[in-house]
Amino acid sequence: MKRLLIVAHTPSVNTLALCHAVLRGAEHEDIEAVECIVKTPFEAGPGDILACDGIVLGTTENLGTMSGALKDFFDRSYYGVLEEKQGLPCALYIRAGHDGTGTRRAVESIVTGLRWRWVQDPLIFRGEWQEAFISQAEELGMTLAAGLDNGLF
Repeated sequence: MKRLLIVAHTPSVNTLALCHAVLRGAEHEDIEAVECIVKTPFEAGPGDILACDGIVLGTTENLGTMSGALKDFFDRSYYGVLEEKQGLPCALYIRAGHDGTGTRRAVESIVTGLRWRWVQDPLIFRGEWQEAFISQAEELGMTLAAGLDNGLF
């Protein structure tokens, strides 16, 4: 059984809906051997990363960068997993009121240092809320979980 960790900052109804959509996609009925664990950045830590086979990160755009919650998660986890989890398959989604590029750069910089492996380009849900964000988030979760399930990552 593979373990997919979803670490998502969900301060609003919409960001919580995105997290639930990622989980729904990851738990698709055709995915048989992947267990999903969802935690907030404040709940998750290095032990969770060490125990997972893939990770989805979810954050809001805050003052042009990642949420303080996700930054705290990285601050507490970085050195404890640096040597152990190189190549960890990962994905990122950002709920951005503006363009999300600063947030993307900040997370990509940390992920590069950790030597994790992107399974797809980060998703940036920009501007006003759109219902299409939900299906895109589901697809993200399904993509990572299906890749784990089929041994692609």
